[in-house]
Amino acid sequence: MLRIFLPVAAACSLLADAPPSSLNPQVEAIVSQVSADRIAEIQKKLESFGTRNIYSATDNPAHGIGAAREWIAAQFRSYSPKLQVSFDKHRLAKQGRAFRNVEIWNIVAVLPGTGEPERQVIMSGHYDSIHLVYRAGADGQRELDPEATVAAPAPGVTDDGSGTAAVMELARVMSQYQFRKSIVFIAFAAEEYGLFGSGLYAEAAAARHDLIEGVFNNDIIGSDVTGNGETSNRHVNVYSEEPNDSSSRQLARYMKQIAERYQPGFEVNLVFRHDRFGRGGDHSPFNAAGYAAIRITTPMENFSNQHTATDTFANTAPAYTALVAKANAAAIAALALAPKAPELELPPPTQGRAFASPLGRGSGYDAVMTWTNKNPEPDLWGYAVVLRKTTSPFWEREIFAGNVTQFTLSNVNIDEVVLGVKAIDKNGNESLVSVFVNPPYQQHKIETY
Repeated sequence: MLRIFLPVAAACSLLADAPPSSLNPQVEAIVSQVSADRIAEIQKKLESFGTRNIYSATDNPAHGIGAAREWIAAQFRSYSPKLQVSFDKHRLAKQGRAFRNVEIWNIVAVLPGTGEPERQVIMSGHYDSIHLVYRAGADGQRELDPEATVAAPAPGVTDDGSGTAAVMELARVMSQYQFRKSIVFIAFAAEEYGLFGSGLYAEAAAARHDLIEGVFNNDIIGSDVTGNGETSNRHVNVYSEEPNDSSSRQLARYMKQIAERYQPGFEVNLVFRHDRFGRGGDHSPFNAAGYAAIRITTPMENFSNQHTATDTFANTAPAYTALVAKANAAAIAALALAPKAPELELPPPTQGRAFASPLGRGSGYDAVMTWTNKNPEPDLWGYAVVLRKTTSPFWEREIFAGNVTQFTLSNVNIDEVVLGVKAIDKNGNESLVSVFVNPPYQQHKIETY
């Protein structure tokens, strides 16, 4: 996004100096240290377990999901003593595709924040795998054979050994640094059987009232060649739920802006829908729980390899996975370093009427924006106002307002644009955008006689 700093009138304050706009050296260093070779080694090791089906062996030291989860946890612990590694265990009852009771273990590694540790940024992938085996049903139609599916080899290198490898590699690199907020690295279980691991985690997080600012879910980021031979390794798809100014959509825009800033030439392609048609991922339960969550996926899916024995290291591209991991690293590091987003509040009544939102008209032809920050960070530099046409997918202009809580754009019709505000610290780290959303119309009861 192009930054344009214009001398627009600000309420009760002169414009402050613009904040730093150069690249953050810490974020640059993190992005540069992501290793395709290390990602490849992780993917090979995950393949070596033969299968990571949730019903596979838990007592074999070299085969099955039990061996895989112990190895992943051990790797997390080896990266840094600062990482708080644990198993998030659940007893999953028989339901849906899950054909019998089973215990599932999410693997969680928390890098505690040093300023606002209660605020979290999550990076996730799922480490379980599946090889779908079918049989003829009683009615002659194809049906899943659950026992044969458990017994079949399921290397799952791209789906989702690639996402798991990216999570592990970023945990290794980022655990060498400090961040304002906590970063939570999670390898989820039971995605292939119905998003159960992420669903139980998101449900518990919502019950605890966890302050999760964003979930970056990486699923199928290892393929750069489709089944019909199309090839590309210069962009990645990011899915986010409707409406157009949902918190998830803002997170997607944030990832595109930051990732492309730190990795020029690699495009973050925003897809404005919750997920691919008829499919889902571990971001979905977080969306349902009210959190901002996005899905990050290669546009070059090879459907012939998914959920089969051919989802192997030979059919994946660790160099591409590393590029996607770098895009994640930039956005996650920037968000974890950034101040919290401004809160939007109701402005004072004007002409005897209170506005229904913190956006209103000044003299009738100006856009007046009001926000709050109850506990401003010591290193807060100020706030920037962003705007775009209602039909534009991305923010088109940015105006630094200074360290104020009200700002006026002269001769800007609030009916024709979308407006937002974000916080910026003295190092140039930017929060997510808080958007001034027009509340939906609600019909009142109409009295009749």
